[in-house]
Amino acid sequence: RMRLVVWLALGLLARTGAEEMCGGPPDPSRSIPAPQFSPEERLSPHMPEALRCDACQAIAFQIEEQLRRAEGKMGRKALRESDYMEVLERSCSQGWESYGLQELDGEKRLVGPGLLTQEAMTVMVTGGPWPGRLSKMCHSYVGEQGEAQIYGAHRRGPAALRELLCHGEKGACTGSKAGGPAPPKATQNEL
Repeated sequence: RMRLVVWLALGLLARTGAEEMCGGPPDPSRSIPAPQFSPEERLSPHMPEALRCDACQAIAFQIEEQLRRAEGKMGRKALRESDYMEVLERSCSQGWESYGLQELDGEKRLVGPGLLTQEAMTVMVTGGPWPGRLSKMCHSYVGEQGEAQIYGAHRRGPAALRELLCHGEKGACTGSKAGGPAPPKATQNEL
């Protein structure tokens, strides 16, 4: 009987505390708006120009991770051509669902594994067009650069792979500072 009384008293105290915490009007200083998308960000099948550097960094990270894991299974030995081609296909065809868009102080950035994260108290929008755009860009890079060149850059290290994909002559991060979005340039076809 005593346990029942204690249980009821604790239940009432917990509910009272919850009402105090949740019962009042929302605090506007804690309101976190979702990013507002432009028509291009909502509807285009291509990655918006301002996000291409972030996307390239994410793609380079995923390719590097997938190739590193495959080599780890082989005892860190170089992969055969058929093996690295399969890994690159799998890298580009993955779900990409862990990537999304955040906006902080009016600047939109892709966030996810391998990318610098922004403020923890922002809204991240995942899914939608982002996974398809990342996959399309990844396949485009593999097609443009070739599997052998990408794998060779990977063997030289993560910096070499990022340089090849993101910072080369036509790279999405060319001219940008600290891995941020590239300045506007002529539209380039992704496929």
